[in-house]
Amino acid sequence: TPPAKKHWWPLAVAGVGALAAEVLHFTDAAPAWVIALVALVSILSGGLTTYKKGWIALKNLNLNINALMSIAVTGAVLIGQWPEAAMVMFLFTVAELIEAKSLDRARNAIGGLMQMAPDKATVQQADGSWRELEVKDVELGAIVRVRPGERIGLDGEVVSGSSTIDQAPITGESLPIEKTVGDKIFAGTINQAGSLEYRVTAAASNSTLARIIHAVEQAQGARAPTQRFVDSFAKIYTPVVFIFALAVAVIPPLFMGGVWFDWIYRALVLLVVACPCALVISTPVTIVSGLAAAARKGILVKGGVYLESGHKLDFLALDKTGTITHGKPVQTDYLPLDPLMTESAVLLAASLASRSDHPVSLAVANAAVDKNLALRPVDNFTALAGRGVRGEIDGKLYHLGNHRLVEELNLCSAALEEKLFALEEQGKTVILLCDSSGPLALFAVADTVKESSREAIRELHELGIKTLMLTGDNPHT
Repeated sequence: TPPAKKHWWPLAVAGVGALAAEVLHFTDAAPAWVIALVALVSILSGGLTTYKKGWIALKNLNLNINALMSIAVTGAVLIGQWPEAAMVMFLFTVAELIEAKSLDRARNAIGGLMQMAPDKATVQQADGSWRELEVKDVELGAIVRVRPGERIGLDGEVVSGSSTIDQAPITGESLPIEKTVGDKIFAGTINQAGSLEYRVTAAASNSTLARIIHAVEQAQGARAPTQRFVDSFAKIYTPVVFIFALAVAVIPPLFMGGVWFDWIYRALVLLVVACPCALVISTPVTIVSGLAAAARKGILVKGGVYLESGHKLDFLALDKTGTITHGKPVQTDYLPLDPLMTESAVLLAASLASRSDHPVSLAVANAAVDKNLALRPVDNFTALAGRGVRGEIDGKLYHLGNHRLVEELNLCSAALEEKLFALEEQGKTVILLCDSSGPLALFAVADTVKESSREAIRELHELGIKTLMLTGDNPHT
């Protein structure tokens, strides 16, 4: 996000300056004033935010980690340890930025979820007219209309019309689901083919999507045990260090005849030495490094609290679509029903399917494209909501659709039902190509399992971890 990006330039200057000051000091390659100047530029570039937070904390008598860091760096400067002061401030700033970036990612993830639902919905008024309203103002029981291609704004129950709904953003189902009167629909899902009217059953703030967002916010806000320990430790450790340093600076000169300058110098040394840089930096860096390493392997962990609890894992629940499977339906079976049309049926079906944007149709069309088949032109093409498509090829009418469409055309038979059932038992979606004489071919589509998933699950079982699959698809899938 922009707020995080604007820190990179000053941080780069701070890092180069701190490193340069250390090298110049170690090699004795420059006068002390040059080293001090380079270190000062580094401290001011990277540490102004820390100093501001530290000053506010001191004014409010809140001795937090920013106050300790500010005083420790200032103490290092006062005793002449310019390179160490610059490097300590740079490393602390890096740790702060890493934590800020983690929070930015959390906010972006939640923002992405919130954008899944539209801000407005078309609502029926008392006089029967339709008006566009903010979803937050739509009352329970209101009738809402959604057109093809629109996102659904609220949870509800269909009262008129039928269509197919892409529920993947909410339920993870790989294929669109047919919806008709009495079926439930969810905010954030996408209406594909037909026009629907539905009765609102949950307010925008209590929709399924809203509850998912709330759950994500709670998960993002949870802190890892190590982070909680560091926070608790810093609350006690910081004031103790301040009190101890103050005692070192004041008690010997007042009661033991010590020299003020010597003991103030020692108190500043104590502050510098006691600064918990490693502790403060190690926690966010370690956790973010672990999260990043997991992300490179394709594993997204919501936060450090879940990363640290991994060693206690007994069961692992895996989302099916896109995790275990490829997340994209492909044609898995082709069964010609007319021996005279074994090859031409593929071309006819693909030509019809290529005119539709339904995932099942696209799978059939892509299978033909992969075989370099030249598709035929289609005339009078019509999409049949929730059932399939039809069109004329070379002057002859063909239908490509699901079981329901074949029944409407009175072309079903016991033998065909048996073939359909056998494929559906395997979790596959089946469509048929028909002409006026009957079914010509049968095509099965499914979301296939990744080979890497088989290996990963086998390794998990070897580690003694039991696996569960989460899916919104039918039980056979």
